[in-house]
Amino acid sequence: MFQSATLKLTGWYLLILTIISLIFSVAIFTIASNEINERLNQLQIKFEGVRQYPVGISLPERLGYGELREAQGEEAKRNLFIQLLYVNIVLLAAGGAGAYFLARRTLRPIEASHEAQLRFVSDASHELKTPLTVMQTEIEVGLKNKNLTLEETKALLESNLEEVVKLSTLSATLLQLAQLDNTELEKEPIILGSLVEEIIKKYDPTGKRLAFANSSKQAAVLANRASTEELITILIDNALKYSPAESTVRITTQRMAKGVKLKVTNAGAGIDPDDLPHIFDRFYRADTARTKNNQVAGHGLGLSLAKRIVEQHQGELQATSSPGGDTTLIAILPYPPSES
Repeated sequence: MFQSATLKLTGWYLLILTIISLIFSVAIFTIASNEINERLNQLQIKFEGVRQYPVGISLPERLGYGELREAQGEEAKRNLFIQLLYVNIVLLAAGGAGAYFLARRTLRPIEASHEAQLRFVSDASHELKTPLTVMQTEIEVGLKNKNLTLEETKALLESNLEEVVKLSTLSATLLQLAQLDNTELEKEPIILGSLVEEIIKKYDPTGKRLAFANSSKQAAVLANRASTEELITILIDNALKYSPAESTVRITTQRMAKGVKLKVTNAGAGIDPDDLPHIFDRFYRADTARTKNNQVAGHGLGLSLAKRIVEQHQGELQATSSPGGDTTLIAILPYPPSES
């Protein structure tokens, strides 16, 4: 589809270039022809105004100067036409290659967006289909069982409720991503260190799992509070989810030249180098590298949402990890204009 669109766009570019080239060629040919005729006319008038031709000018015996002028004019026009024709051929050949290059360059972001949209729809359909299939199977089995007890009915409803919660969470996350893609966040100065402390107290009131070092002190960032809370929550939740239960997740904030850096580090299985570039892709879960089983809850949308939040703040989000080593997620949010 995009190859066909590329060729069509190339054709349009080339058509425009051809029209412009022809217009300029006709204009140049007309101007040059008039100039040649004018100069030859002036030369004829000058020569006919004297009775003898200047030294070095010899005319054929059977040709008068008028005939010679006309012959020379036609030859000059013919040579000019041939030269313009060659120039146009070279120009169109080079223009065709350039037009194809520009067409590919123009359509490449659209093609990438289209492919990403197709992958997103495919992955979303899969994620939606799995809990729906589970619910359908359990309900069908329950309806066929004429001796279904109250306990079994309760277990069936609890299982279906779990799947409904999964669907609700997935729908809410997809809605958040869609909103971030199409809205501009309202931002205000926020003390990042204080906000991190508030969220840590909710997650780990005893202080056994999360260790926080606030080096940024009262440094403010220009951010949307709700989205920043979501970002911090995602990073902490991700670190807790993929680290051993007895391990400590280390969280730090630090002043940087570009803004305040939030760093979340956890121990665990680590991330394979092949998976690392894709962990911010939607629905991507590097389970084989980060966990020994498939029991980690989630849809692979958390880090995608975090990435989009950081992008909306014109910040940076990075990840470093190695198999069997620590995994570190680093988010840098910019200062307010008055503090940058």
